[in-house]
Amino acid sequence: MNDKKAEKKKQCMQLSIRDIALIGVMVAVIEVCKMAMSFLPNIELTSFWVILFTLFFGWKMVFVIPVFILIEGCVYGFGLWWVMYLYAWPLLALFTYLNRKKETLLFWSLTSATFGLLFGAMCAIPYFFVGLLDGGIVTGVRTAFAWWVAGIPWDITHAIGNFVLMMVLFIPLRTMMKKVKV
Repeated sequence: MNDKKAEKKKQCMQLSIRDIALIGVMVAVIEVCKMAMSFLPNIELTSFWVILFTLFFGWKMVFVIPVFILIEGCVYGFGLWWVMYLYAWPLLALFTYLNRKKETLLFWSLTSATFGLLFGAMCAIPYFFVGLLDGGIVTGVRTAFAWWVAGIPWDITHAIGNFVLMMVLFIPLRTMMKKVKV
């Protein structure tokens, strides 16, 4: 019995040519939407797509997110902001995957909004280490806290944008994706 489970799990984790193409399309959709909306400060569809794609394609996001992050670094440069992407987007995908059985629009809208609101706090973590190296724990805490507080208006904008986009797009795109499920 355990051998059958192990074999099924092994088959599940293998990528077909179709999977590789699907991963490429998902990365392209995220990137194109991010670039298309880049003129709007902190309004983005990346959170929306990470949530929706994780709900539909599950573990395949393990490949999508690193490729997305790598492309972001290649396009915009590998700065301190890039380190933040290494854990922020995977955390959203992990949370989504762990809650994939939930189907309510309000839950996913609040999840997306909360992620937007907490994004600045998550992104303050590297600044703690920068401050730590510069002057110790107190300086690290002050540096991270100052960076986070300075960005709160942007986090609020991010949260509102994520909430509205999820409220507007989730049901129609989820319905469409159910019809054309790959």
